[in-house]
Amino acid sequence: MARPTLRDVAKRANVSIRTVSNVVNGYAPVSDELRARVQVVLDEVGYRPNLIARNLKQGRTGMIGLVVPELDVPYFAELVREVITAARAHGYVVMVDQTDGDAERERELLARDSRATLFDGLLLSPLAISAEELRGRGNRVPIVLLGEHIFNGSFHHVAIDNVAAARTATGHLLEQGRRRVAAIGDQPYATGETAQLRTSGYRQAHARMGLDVDERLIVPTPRFHRRMGLEAMERLLALPDPPDAVFCYNDLLALGAMRALNRAGRRIPEDVAVVGIDDIEEGQYSTPSLTTVAPDKAEIARLAVGVLIESINGSAPTPSEIVVPHRLIVRESTAL
Repeated sequence: MARPTLRDVAKRANVSIRTVSNVVNGYAPVSDELRARVQVVLDEVGYRPNLIARNLKQGRTGMIGLVVPELDVPYFAELVREVITAARAHGYVVMVDQTDGDAERERELLARDSRATLFDGLLLSPLAISAEELRGRGNRVPIVLLGEHIFNGSFHHVAIDNVAAARTATGHLLEQGRRRVAAIGDQPYATGETAQLRTSGYRQAHARMGLDVDERLIVPTPRFHRRMGLEAMERLLALPDPPDAVFCYNDLLALGAMRALNRAGRRIPEDVAVVGIDDIEEGQYSTPSLTTVAPDKAEIARLAVGVLIESINGSAPTPSEIVVPHRLIVRESTAL
């Protein structure tokens, strides 16, 4: 059976082809009555717009790029799924790539102009480049930044409030009466901005309760991986006065820390309570299940895709910081 055309729909609805095109593409004002009449026919005949033809006519590909540091990190895998869902609702296809946290790869992507890409816009979660390197870059391809706190007014940036998220996680432990709360994941160097913000939130939670921070309890890690959480927890357990709780800067670090605690014969949460950030699915099924601070990943994807498409269409507002809500999910790793 031949694919229905605009002409077929126009004839059946007794309107012009231009009217049908306006309804399909949302180009020009059409009365509600006429729009409803055309839409009924569109649904009846099963008309689907030829997105390839439309995009070529507009000088676009109909694809957006999504670049993350590591696809095998569950948070990014889950975020990719949400971005694909959000983009599909706008008729866009998503191309996914990873940088492995390589600064040169991130610079290369940022340096490209529209003629050197296969996508109309880019969602980028940078890991290795600094805010200073972004300063002064022209918007050759529309870009929205995700996650890492790199924002200088040149791009839209969608993220949670990392200071507040860390304050929530640490405060939860302190409110339980824990007084030696460790922090795993600090990154005290130029590109470790997210980690530094979470360290700030950790310190603020202590200050709000009038408590000092034992600097030995803050353990840096080069990445947020399970093995590094395990190794950091082993260092903490070797202290003369080890912690009675630990805030990990993501769930993978927390899962590694819990492995170290189990190997050392420490009970969770009786001896040491554990909190992470990200709410990855794996944390629901760990033993014990992991208390975590959950960013709204679906909302991150929806807002990021939405503002990117507005940028592609030339209708986005001035670049801004878009903060997405988070919430504490209490599970067995802190629930006595």
